[in-house]
Amino acid sequence: MHSLGRGAAGNSPGAQPLQMTLWTDREVGVAWNVRISRRARRMSMRVFPGGRVEVVVPQGAGLPAVERFVARHRDWAERRSKELLQLAPQAAERQPQAVEIRLLDQLWSIEYVSGRRVRTEQVGDSMLRVHAPAVTDRHVSQALVPWLTRLARHELSHRLRPLATEVGIDYSRMTVRRQRTRWGSCSTRGTISLNVCLLFQRPEVVRYLMLHELCHRRHMNHSKRFWSLVAAFEPGWKPLDVELLQGWRHVPAWVFP
Repeated sequence: MHSLGRGAAGNSPGAQPLQMTLWTDREVGVAWNVRISRRARRMSMRVFPGGRVEVVVPQGAGLPAVERFVARHRDWAERRSKELLQLAPQAAERQPQAVEIRLLDQLWSIEYVSGRRVRTEQVGDSMLRVHAPAVTDRHVSQALVPWLTRLARHELSHRLRPLATEVGIDYSRMTVRRQRTRWGSCSTRGTISLNVCLLFQRPEVVRYLMLHELCHRRHMNHSKRFWSLVAAFEPGWKPLDVELLQGWRHVPAWVFP
């Protein structure tokens, strides 16, 4: 069975997300976030990398209706959650000997040297020199993440602008973020945000993600018209979407210490 409890009363703008807890006959389930959205017209469910589940409900939705919706989709969500747990970033090397940027089909070897200030120095086109007082997980991340962000800002902007011109869809500006759950987003003001982790994906996948966000400039939803527009620009979008969903496996552990 399942139970539902409120994190805050009512659907007021300042209310905290509802908290839903699912129970099974054998164990207590994971808490699910229930987010009230002014833009949502119907209930939807999303499973994030790492297994977190979020249920989005429109304003005014009653708890019984939310419970029925969750009951109908619980089996699917639990299966998807287990799948994504297996696709989470592997905790392999937090002190890597090399960094592979799949977007550029390029591999940088890493040399660690002693230094008072934590920083990364790019040596030529194939080496990174990490300066730090000691080679620790924290210092490695502090040194490499700023370098990764600068590279992402440069490479992604040089791909997004020509693509927007090619498809005839404009945007106001581009930002780069380091996020655990979203590859990209598009705001109502025309700002497209892209995840630095896109550097670890193939060029075809990154292009699809950019097209996806550009199409949100025409349709701020995932309606049939939205997907038709995506298909018009990229007929083979479905396997690319699956590959993007599985793309977290390529993100090294040091990106999120």
